[in-house]
Amino acid sequence: MTTKVLVISPHTDDGELGCGGSIAKFIEEGYEVTYVALSCCEKSIPPQYPKDILSREVKSATKILGITDLVLFSFEVREFPRLRQEILDTLIRLRNKIQPDMVFTPSRNDTHQDHKITVEETMRAFKKCTLLGYEQPWNNITFNTLAFIPLTENYIQKKIDALSCYETQKGKAYLNHEFVRGLALTRGTQIEEKYAEAFEVIKWVIH
Repeated sequence: MTTKVLVISPHTDDGELGCGGSIAKFIEEGYEVTYVALSCCEKSIPPQYPKDILSREVKSATKILGITDLVLFSFEVREFPRLRQEILDTLIRLRNKIQPDMVFTPSRNDTHQDHKITVEETMRAFKKCTLLGYEQPWNNITFNTLAFIPLTENYIQKKIDALSCYETQKGKAYLNHEFVRGLALTRGTQIEEKYAEAFEVIKWVIH
């Protein structure tokens, strides 16, 4: 049976930042990967760009990683606390449709209000599968590095190339190629590999 992986990204680019290298690895190994972005952040678009620019950028980025199953929603950025029931209902519909074995979501220690709601509702919606929280140091005061996925240069380069699609976000420090590679080197060193991505274990289900 093919392993089904669901990546839940509160906003476009969160999934690539948190587990882009792992996504590329999973797809190359034959896993079925679905990427869901709950918001395309129209309110946050710089005025010089069209309102749909982030939806275009996420399509380009996920294509580089090899994703063919991309699902985009339009929940309003920074309003997830108000919309949490609708988000839960959406996640339950996704669960019933995809029936994933493994779900990637933000960390429980993520301080962004939209990310906090995403992981809380993910925990409510997905009770029968493994849940891993991905790392985003700019939002994490603490992060429990309890699971690691070793990566090769090829997967890190795909992650960097995918993130390069976000022209609208290029000024963000966490999109800097040196930062992306440096974090992967740090996590790789912890498990005596060249590169890795680290995750918080929210729930581990062994079938």
